Amino acid sequence: MDNLKTAADLFVECLEAEGVEYIFGLPGEESLELLDAIRRSRIRFIVTRHEQAAAFMAATRGRLTGRAGVVLSTLGPGATNLVTGVAFAQLGGMPLVVITGQKPIKRSKQGQFQIINVVEMMKPITKSARQIVSAELIPSLVREAFRKAEEERPGAVHLELPEDVAHEKTGAMPLERIKARRPSPDSQAVDTAVSMIQAATHPLILIAAAANRKRVRGQLEAFIDKTGIPFLSTQMGKGVIDERSDRHIGTAALMDNDFLHRAVEHADLIIAIGHDTTEKPPVVMGYGKRKVIHINFYPALIDDVYFPNLEVIGDIAHSVAAIERQVRPQSHWDFTFFMRVKAEFSAHAAERTGDGGFPVKPQRLVAELRAAVPHDGMIVLDNGMYKIWIARNYPAYEQNTVLLDNAFATMGAGLASAIAAKLTFPKRKVVAVVGDGGFMMNSQELETAMRLKVDITVVIVNDGGYGMIKWKQDAMELTPFGLDFGNPDFVRYAESYGASGFRVVRADDLPRLLAECLEKGGVNVIDCPVDYTENKLVMTMELKERAGRL
Repeated sequence: MDNLKTAADLFVECLEAEGVEYIFGLPGEESLELLDAIRRSRIRFIVTRHEQAAAFMAATRGRLTGRAGVVLSTLGPGATNLVTGVAFAQLGGMPLVVITGQKPIKRSKQGQFQIINVVEMMKPITKSARQIVSAELIPSLVREAFRKAEEERPGAVHLELPEDVAHEKTGAMPLERIKARRPSPDSQAVDTAVSMIQAATHPLILIAAAANRKRVRGQLEAFIDKTGIPFLSTQMGKGVIDERSDRHIGTAALMDNDFLHRAVEHADLIIAIGHDTTEKPPVVMGYGKRKVIHINFYPALIDDVYFPNLEVIGDIAHSVAAIERQVRPQSHWDFTFFMRVKAEFSAHAAERTGDGGFPVKPQRLVAELRAAVPHDGMIVLDNGMYKIWIARNYPAYEQNTVLLDNAFATMGAGLASAIAAKLTFPKRKVVAVVGDGGFMMNSQELETAMRLKVDITVVIVNDGGYGMIKWKQDAMELTPFGLDFGNPDFVRYAESYGASGFRVVRADDLPRLLAECLEKGGVNVIDCPVDYTENKLVMTMELKERAGRL
């Protein structure tokens, strides 16, 4: 009997066997047995100020490492607070294991106090949700949870550990983590893809989110170098290829009317690498207008905006390499129009980047961020109008150096995700770019950042309202209503947590403050007022007129 352990201890041993280094969360009394087992383990527990933020942190760690992040909460309100972060991981393809506590299931102590059916609540927003009813099942359920969370397409998996099960004694042991190899593509599909590419006149490459999850840069660079085919990226595909490439024509930040949409309309073949429709599509791929090759780990989900003519299924890197070996550049390929698009886009993106007006123009904000952040530095975005500006105008040099969410697109994730990014890559510079609205949804995590002693700079893009929705409201010619709010003094607010606070009072302050904050370290908050009249002027009026002339 001496070799028996509690189910909670076994659970943590299984997490250690999976290589878990961090657990983020906010425990309750139902998870205290598990929390104590974590205390005695090699795993570092990060307590947060809100469960939603913990889920954002765990999901971001999963996104950056490819290994499932882990989040812990209690039952009832703790579990419901996780929901937005869990959906963020599920739609964004981020591996996440969610652990919640529960009242005893074999004997009631408190009736139905705080009890809701958490497993049923989690099922629609996860790949799997299970209650653990016996200690003996823990090794297989944990192993399966991590396998399922991490396999393509990655996402969230939920396990509920009731309080009485956590106390059970068991002699069970963790299962060994086994790495599965992803399949190679079908040779006939590769042959057909090569034939379609060589037969096209204006082929164009689209790089999307799944390509950013694995190391495919070498194979894709070889393909682009050999063929010279231009490429664009979706927002979550930024950085797979260095965007300073002379073949890069832009990032799809808008639904239509941008320069790159004219390029897509001109293409007769789209080579879609790693795209799925959870990410807002860059274009509506109209019937009969162009052919589409889907290259991904898994088959396409067919709908009105995405219906490929060919699917090459398997490891993306293997698929691209197999096509690259066979494809031959063709004399009839014509990329003249794509290069014209690139030139027009580059010229437009450079406009007003040196504007000295105040509040700061979005174009200048983006340019100063790019100038300040090192080659491998990371900018982590919340959701707001600035996300469109940065996705469009900020060239990414490396994979996962622009972290944004264009799948669930929730507000409130930016600060928490930046903390997780810094924990994962402690030697890199990390800048969180957040709107004043999104920042205040989880601003309490400044305390978490201070407690962890992480070095991050938080740039608050301050327009005193929900800027993106204002832009949409204006585009619909509706009366301005319901989208303005007041803000605290962000400098004093940051200082109340022990962080350093700064305010941009003229445009030329911004580059100096960014440089100072990135150099000195610690938690720094920069309040940067922004001139969002540019939203309508550029995104609605200028682009429609200028891109329409191409």
